[in-house]
Amino acid sequence: MIDAQDLVADNMLMFQRNYGGWPKHYKEEKINYNRVYSELEKATIVDESNRNDATIDNDATTKEIRYLLKTYQSTNNKKYLEAAERGIEYVLKAQYKNGGWPQFYPDLSSYRHEITYNDNAMMNVMNLLYDIIHHNNEMALVNAKFIPNADDAVKRGIECILKTQIKVNGHLTAWCAQYDEVNYEPAKARSYELPSLSGNESVGIVLFLMRLQNPTPEIKNAIKSAVAWFDKVRIVGYKYAEVPDTKLPKGYDRVLLKDSNSTVWARFYEIENNEPFFCGRDGIKKKNVADIEYERRTGYGWYGTWPKDLLEKEYPEWLAKNK
Repeated sequence: MIDAQDLVADNMLMFQRNYGGWPKHYKEEKINYNRVYSELEKATIVDESNRNDATIDNDATTKEIRYLLKTYQSTNNKKYLEAAERGIEYVLKAQYKNGGWPQFYPDLSSYRHEITYNDNAMMNVMNLLYDIIHHNNEMALVNAKFIPNADDAVKRGIECILKTQIKVNGHLTAWCAQYDEVNYEPAKARSYELPSLSGNESVGIVLFLMRLQNPTPEIKNAIKSAVAWFDKVRIVGYKYAEVPDTKLPKGYDRVLLKDSNSTVWARFYEIENNEPFFCGRDGIKKKNVADIEYERRTGYGWYGTWPKDLLEKEYPEWLAKNK
């Protein structure tokens, strides 16, 4: 079965950069691994293998590593294993000494150099490395030589997580979506992604911390403090929904509606007072999502139910084992 082929896996081999990582876009669009590319396109893609656009954003690189390992498991095609292990080498190399990961590597321009929890970028890497350490599922196929470095990377990543948990008036709260990698200060990314407490990204961080075996008192306190913050900032009696409106470009608007049976959380909260805020491409904070431009109002997840399962199921189960 050594010659078995898989369209998605073969496309992943083609898009892999020569230093091990993967980009997230091809011609400004999300890479479609299910597509059959023309010979000219294939040649162009291979010629671009030295571009410095590899990233851990939008599941890039970690997604490919996991898929290639699963496909190697079913096909025994060593090219898939070799590519996955080059990807692992890439994410280990991309980590800062302080434990954080930038959104892009080696391109550290603009906000790409910041420690990035946004869209679970760093947590996807840490979950991958944690699975390698513990031989979880297809990660057991990875060469054992990676385990010591993966273990060190996860330990440093945990230190970074604990250092970046924001303390307000002496109390630990949650995390910002991105941080300055030098001074650990909450940082701005895109114009509408300002320093804040994140009701979204903080969930992925807590879920990772709850995976850890024999958590230290500091880790337990980080988890309990974040959960207390989620409980404090919940917005009860509202839902975030799409409302049909044929007069608008997309045929709908996205609004916050009263609903006695629903609870939501804001994507961004003011660090000082936990007030939700919203921001358009002009970078100006607004207190109501209706006050930002239509394109951003409908093109970004300003509210969600991200902590719901954590609070109702996952945290109580963890707490029963880690009082």
